[in-house]
Amino acid sequence: MADRFQALSRRLQDHAPNSTQVVGFLTLLVSGAILLLLTGVTITGIVLGLIFLAPILLLTSPIWVPIAFVLFVLVAGFLSTCGVGVAVLAGATWMYKYFSGRHPVGSDRVDYARSRIADTASHVKDYAREYGGYLQSRVKDAAPGA
Repeated sequence: MADRFQALSRRLQDHAPNSTQVVGFLTLLVSGAILLLLTGVTITGIVLGLIFLAPILLLTSPIWVPIAFVLFVLVAGFLSTCGVGVAVLAGATWMYKYFSGRHPVGSDRVDYARSRIADTASHVKDYAREYGGYLQSRVKDAAPGA
């Protein structure tokens, strides 16, 4: 029985925390308690503030709602204007680089699209020349006096 007790006490001593671990745990415990206390004080202050200020907010809401709406519209308009201004500035910068020959990102796609549009327009023009005479003769048949 004494041997078992000694073996158990040796195991406990082997796994016992050293002084650095004990100080770290106590620091953690004290810091946690302080943060928990501050959280409680903050929540209590918020609830008391709402209790006392809610009637004032409710009575003055006919003033605050239009003010909030106007401020929202002004801020949204300002941010939209700034966003559009940034987009225009970025587009103008890209166009300046493109027309000055510096080949910005995506210029190869623009060149490809331009050549495709020019080819299509050329094909449509040739098609119109080829079948234009046919259509004019059909119009003369439909309206001989025209």
